[in-house]
Amino acid sequence: MNHKLLLDKPLRLIQITLAVLWIYQGLIPKILFQSSAEITIWQSMGLALHLAKICVSLSGMIEIMFGCTFLIWQRAVFIHQLNILGLSGLLLLIIVTDPIQLTTAFNPVVMNIAMITLSILALQLLKLRTQQA
Repeated sequence: MNHKLLLDKPLRLIQITLAVLWIYQGLIPKILFQSSAEITIWQSMGLALHLAKICVSLSGMIEIMFGCTFLIWQRAVFIHQLNILGLSGLLLLIIVTDPIQLTTAFNPVVMNIAMITLSILALQLLKLRTQQA
């Protein structure tokens, strides 16, 4: 059996999972049900409530668009590198702006490390796939 085809299934699952997670994170807690924790992060940067709410919505739209990139560019190494860098940066932002979030269930540490790990696995699969060529 072709090794590339064997690598495609787990890679596709990773891509879809990351897309769903990013789209969910952009849509549910930022656009449909604006999380008070998300608003607080923006307010901690000095924004008034109405501007913080706008920024939460805008960041949600950006997250949805980023999630879609995993569906559009299924073999793009850069998207996974950007995912790792962005999630690491967002985790640092939470540590600085709202460290109490790190003590809650299903906190940013859990989500970000899981998503970073998926991108690391995708990068490894993409490298193996390239070597099979």
